Amino acid sequence: MPKLRCSPVTALCASLLLPHAAWAQGPGTDIHLVSIHLSGDQVTFDRALNITNRDGYDNQPSFLPDGNSLLYSSNRGSQTDIYRYFIATQITERVTNTAPESEYSPAIMPGTNMFSVVRVEADSTQRLWQFDLNGANPRVVLTGIKPVGYHAWGDANTVALFILGDSATPATLQLADVRSGRAQIVAYNIGRSLHRVPGRAAISFTHRVPEYLVKQLDLVSGAVSPLMQLLSGNEYYAWLPDGSALMGLDSKLFRRVPTSDSGWQQVADLSDVGISGITRLAVSPAGDRLAIVAARPARQGR
Repeated sequence: MPKLRCSPVTALCASLLLPHAAWAQGPGTDIHLVSIHLSGDQVTFDRALNITNRDGYDNQPSFLPDGNSLLYSSNRGSQTDIYRYFIATQITERVTNTAPESEYSPAIMPGTNMFSVVRVEADSTQRLWQFDLNGANPRVVLTGIKPVGYHAWGDANTVALFILGDSATPATLQLADVRSGRAQIVAYNIGRSLHRVPGRAAISFTHRVPEYLVKQLDLVSGAVSPLMQLLSGNEYYAWLPDGSALMGLDSKLFRRVPTSDSGWQQVADLSDVGISGITRLAVSPAGDRLAIVAARPARQGR
């Protein structure tokens, strides 16, 4: 079984063995699950498993707080629903089954057994909704705020929203309070990657200036400050618990410490195991697993 090619610059050992408008769905995507090991400045990877491995759209993975399962969005017919993958048993369960509505971008709501989604409603309205963990009791979280594209929770009452723009107005980052139902605009012309920053009361987001720059919104002071530039070619990144970031570019994974001047350092090359076209990444709360969204290879002879 081939090994990954590790960057000689970083001298990090990594091995990997196989065992829209907002919703426009392009080529098929798969979700791969990888084990991570952090030791000081070193990052290593054990095994990867393609947990979807089918033609079609599988995307937007999000780990549950215990790290033993993850939610993701999947289109397997006329609409997109939320599915749950259990890591220990390798069992996949369908969580939502709504037609004609579709659900995207699942995320556990802090301190609850519920998850939030961006729901495309029957009339194409896009709002933030919530479901019980078993897919029951759907209800709108923010009635008057639309069209929502993506979101990230800051705390139980505060959620950062990517609000779609139009030909005259770029997409905006808005910070909403679910108790009042009101939101305020924080930034214009943002990207689609929103995250809670580990260890801080802050949300990070990408800002197109014109390259993607990751910025931080302090949830206490409201101040916005720059953190790091992303590599050209991808707007997605994810945080590790130690405060460093990961991002993918084609088949390669890169790591960066925002406070360091060393920039992005390659830590793995996944091309030998057939993973390329990396976009979204999601890290488990303990930092021991990484979900990778990658392009699905075209069938031979198609």
